[in-house]
This record gives sequence, structure tokens and C-alpha cells, in this order.
Amino acid sequence: MGETYQEGTGAGADFDLTQFYQIFFEEAGENLDQMERILLDLDLTAANDEELNGIFRCAHSIKGGSATFGFSDVAELTHHMESLLDRLRRHEIQPIPEMVDVLLESADASRSLLARHQSGGQGEAASTAGLVRRISELASGAVPTPVPAPPPAPVQAPAPQAPAQALSALPPGVRRIQVRIGPLDRLEQADAVKELFRDIPGLGTISDLPSDQAQTRLFAVETSSTNDDLLDLFAFHVSKEQVQIHPVGGIEQQELVDSGAVSAKEGMNEEPYGFFGDAPGAPATGVVAPVVALPVPAPVPPAASSVPKVASQAQMESTTIRVAVNKVDQLINLVGELVITQAMLAQNSHGLDAAAYQQLLAGLADLDRNTRDLQESVMSIRMIPMSVVFSRFPRMLRDLANKLGKKVDLVTLGEATELDKGLVEKITDPLTHLVRNSGDHGIEMPADRLAKGKPEHGTITLSASHQGGSIVIDVRDDGRGLSREKILRKARERGMDVSDQMADADVWMLIFAPGFSTAEVVTDVSGRGVGLDVVKRNIAALNGTVEIESTEGVGMKVSVRLPLTLAIMDGMSVGVGDEVYILPLSSVVESFQVNSDDVSTVAQGAQLVKVRDEYMPVIALERIFQVPRCDPEKSSTIMVVVEADGSRVALLVDELLGQHQVVVKNLESNYRKVPNVSGATILGDGKVALILDIGGLVRRARH
Repeated sequence: MGETYQEGTGAGADFDLTQFYQIFFEEAGENLDQMERILLDLDLTAANDEELNGIFRCAHSIKGGSATFGFSDVAELTHHMESLLDRLRRHEIQPIPEMVDVLLESADASRSLLARHQSGGQGEAASTAGLVRRISELASGAVPTPVPAPPPAPVQAPAPQAPAQALSALPPGVRRIQVRIGPLDRLEQADAVKELFRDIPGLGTISDLPSDQAQTRLFAVETSSTNDDLLDLFAFHVSKEQVQIHPVGGIEQQELVDSGAVSAKEGMNEEPYGFFGDAPGAPATGVVAPVVALPVPAPVPPAASSVPKVASQAQMESTTIRVAVNKVDQLINLVGELVITQAMLAQNSHGLDAAAYQQLLAGLADLDRNTRDLQESVMSIRMIPMSVVFSRFPRMLRDLANKLGKKVDLVTLGEATELDKGLVEKITDPLTHLVRNSGDHGIEMPADRLAKGKPEHGTITLSASHQGGSIVIDVRDDGRGLSREKILRKARERGMDVSDQMADADVWMLIFAPGFSTAEVVTDVSGRGVGLDVVKRNIAALNGTVEIESTEGVGMKVSVRLPLTLAIMDGMSVGVGDEVYILPLSSVVESFQVNSDDVSTVAQGAQLVKVRDEYMPVIALERIFQVPRCDPEKSSTIMVVVEADGSRVALLVDELLGQHQVVVKNLESNYRKVPNVSGATILGDGKVALILDIGGLVRRARH
């Protein structure tokens, strides 16, 4: 069975969930607001499925998040709300005004409890015992009676008889039973059993009942199936040892009488919902003890009416707003145009007399600084953490490992590293292919790993980090690695031009060829040679690069290097003849003046220059882009050293014009793809300048 872990999951205490608290509180507040709106607009005489499903989804989202973060009081209340809503959306019961009332009050109570957790557990938690009891009665088909006169003594037996009387008539052959499932690590595991009754026609009906035991679920079931048949069905989702089936009317009937009640002793031993029992604001031990049969004849409505009062005292704070992506893109475009306008003003001010126009020039300097700060602030809005991408892989890798019969652990590093939202959306598919490739081709079967002296569990590591003006994402596994001989053999079989003298790096890059696969058998996971070629093409379209390091029998690492953003960048403008080109500043290492004697010519006319005992290839931009010259005697005398893919080259240019921000315009979408050019920009004088593809120039120099 495949297991997947995220960074720090080796021990629960090492993984800090508090960093996600604020996001959860914001989303829970939005769900509660949406639930309230739908409930208020709900037509009880003709409630449609879309409205009921919408309310159910809101409650389900709040319950799941509360259970995850350890807010067990909220999870308990929303769990009962979910049970009532589930019966409503399946049309097992009809909506009545009392249901809307109790759901609205429960939403207020949830809001109050969440506000208390948000403030760190300050104040006394509102009791939800009355709400839970009313919800349970409504879910069972009984209509709670109006507030009665207080009886002389608490008589509880008649209350639970209402559901029994309401369900007394049964079709021939159908029996009524109670099914207890537990103890469970997560109460949500029992939801799959409920789905069986919905998906299998004729199996019967099922509804929730309050359970008096920690980490257990209790259901009321009407079915014609035998106990053995039910156990066989339930075994697909829970073990048979966790299932207890009792006929209604036996000793379990007493549990229905005490529905919703939990003794103080049992409450002290109850396991919390989420991963951590000591989450901030989690209810104290025994908080639910007052739910025991009320010895004092206090009517329910006063307890429920106190909830809004508590909610008014503790309100959830909102620290974020949600904005449509197209509005952010529009803002970025406007900032881009502002950068161009500022560059035009700066260019036109160069010839002004500093003494005569001192105030104007000072204002332009302030405009330059403020424009840069504004651009950085706006661009940060689009930056989102890599955890958004990494969070998709644990489930995918678990399913893949189960299908392949392997044991795989997933480790993620650098999840807080931020990347432009546009790049995040486009990098997800390539990373998915790389992770699947590591799981399928890289990680060996458990028996093979043990035979090689490796741990039974393979490890795939996803890491992200900033390097200069780029982000580097590594996909590393400790599997079998790449086989040089196997790759060369497959390449020859496909008629590819390869030789045994090829460097390892060049051999590894063969796996990105279209249709290339070393898999012996074609499966639904891999073997068709489709995937890695798409990976390389998609990454190249983002101005990124892919590198592979591999050691046979040890493992493989695939490194993806991407620019941080595609919208605005810092660049250095250089002149060649009458043309202006932009070099990404993150790729520029240094510049220096050179004499013609310092440049050496080697085989096939290639040129080299020696820089501090290191020879670098020389690329004359004049030749690459065929720049015409008005003065044939003039030659380029300045070299700019740029770096990409771990290699350096020297670009031969006429002059250095300056350093400034440029707004990147996509050349391919407006014209066509041009070799050695990654985009274009508009200069301060209104002219168009090409942004050079440094990676493409470096690869050109290699070959």
C-alpha cells in the first residue's frame, strides 16, 4: 500500500497547522454567509435539489475544516446539521419551517464558536446541546413540539418515541435495526457506508442517530438484507470488527432515549476530531457533559436564544478580500503601461539642464522610485506559494502506488516559495508527469528494493527554491535511476542519431524526445512515450529549462528552472548598430571592454575569450541578428557575460545603454516565435526592443 507524506508529517507536532487558520476562518465565514442566504430564500413548498445541495456543501466544508484543525465542537454541530441536510437532499423527509429555524440558529452558534477559536479560546463556549437534540429529532422525522409548560419532573421517554411512532409502519420483510460503527480514526469514514444505501437500489434507508461513544457513528437502518449481507458490504469501507448490528427495541433502544447525551466520564475520554487535540481554542475536556438528561426543567428556546447573544459579542474578523483574477491582471497591465510612461518621461528628461529644472528632475526621480515600489507591490499580489501545486500530489501518488503495488513516501520542501499565479497554473501538468514518471519508472518494487539493500519505501522529494531571478523546482527519487545503455539502445531502435561518446547530460535529454519510452510494457500509466516531450515543450514555452542528473541504481533528479514572473522584469539595454536589445538582468554576470587581440578563433570559425583563466564562447549579436552597419569600420568592443543553464557566454555588443524595468510583451502570440528571442518591450522613445533568450543563446554556443 502506498503511503504519502508531506513535509514534516513524520510527527504531527512538526507540522504547524496554525499557518492555515486564517484561511479556514475566512472560508468558514463565507460558507456560513452563503448558507444563511440560501436558507432565507428557500421555498419550503418547492425546494429544489440545487439549493439543498448548496446548503449541504456549506455545512460539509465547515465540518471537514473544523475536524482537520481540531475544533471538535464546531465539527460536532455541523456533523448533525449535515445529517439533517443529507436526508433533506435525498427527499427522505420534507423541509418544514422548524428545520430552517434550527439550521439558522446552528449557523449562528457555529459562527460564535469559530469566533471564540479565532480569538484563542477566550470566553465561555456556547452550549449546543439543545440544538443537537432538536436537529436529531427533525432528522428522525419528528416535529419538535412548541415550548411546553415545565413538567414537574424530567420525563424523557416520550421524546424518543416520536420517531418510533412516525416510522412504525414497515413494508413486509423489512426490518428496523441500529448499526454502530467504530471506533474510527475519522468519523467521516462512516460516510462511505451511507453512500452504499444511496447507490444500491433496494438496499434500504439509513439515517444518523446521536452516538454516546467517542469516535463512533450510530445509524438507524431499515432494510430487508441479512446481517451477513450488510457486513460483507460494509467491509469494503470499514472492518467487520468495527460494525455492531442490533435490532431496534433491545438494549440499544435506551441509546435512542438518551440521544445526544454524553456522560461526563465518557466525555473525558473522548478523542478530538482533528490531527491535534491541543489545537488553540479546542473545547476543554468534559465541555459537553451538560448535555446529560436535564435535571432542571428548563425549556430549549431560552438556551438556543442565548446563542445569538454570544455571537454578537464574539465576531469573526476578516483580514482578507477576494478579488477576481481578471481585475488583478487589468491592474498589472495598467502598472505596465505606467512603467512605460515613466520610462518615456525619464528618457525625454535626459537633455534638460539640472540647474534650471531641478524640481522637475527631483519629481521624476520620485516617480521612478514610486513606480518601482508600486510594480513590486502589484506583482506580489499574483505570487502564490508552491504549496498550492504540491498539495495535489499526495493523493495522486498514493493512488499510483496502490495501482503499481509500490510503497512510496512523498516529501515536500520549500512549500512557502512563491511563484507567479500564471506560471503555477501552467507548471502543474508538467510536474504531474514528472512525479508519475518517478513513481512508475524510478521507484522499484518493494522486494527489489530490499534485495538491493534499500528501504522498502521509496522516497520522492519535491522541492522549490529561489536562485537569482528564477525559481528552481526539483523532482528527486531514490529509485533505479536512468540506464545509459538502455536509453542508447532504444534511441538506435528508433533511428535516432546517437553515439557512445555522447555526454551523460545529452543522453539523459533523449528521454524528452517525442514518443520515446524505455517501458517494456504499455500500461494505462506509461509506456506510450507521451508525457515527457510535452513536459519539455510546456516548460520551454514558459522560458524555462529542464536538466537531469542521474546515477544508475541510486536515483534521478529533474530540475525545472522558471522565471519568477512573465509580466515585468529588470533588464539591461545594449546597443548593436542602430538596434537596441534587452538582456534579463538576472542573467547578466559582468561586462568589460575587450581588444580584438583578446579573442581567439578556433575550429569552424568559433570564437573564444579568456576571462580570468576561463575560456568562454563569444557570440556576436551583430552576426546572429544580421544587424546592418552604416560605418563598416566600426566594430563591437564591449562584452557582456551572461549565464544560463549553468554555462556562461560572452555577448559582443557596441555599447551599454542602461538598466531599467521593462514590460514583457508576448512576441509569439502577436507575431510568431523567433529564435533566440523570448519577447519584446516598448522603450521610452516608443521604439520596440527585442528581449533576448539567454538560454537559447547559450545552447547555440554549445552546439
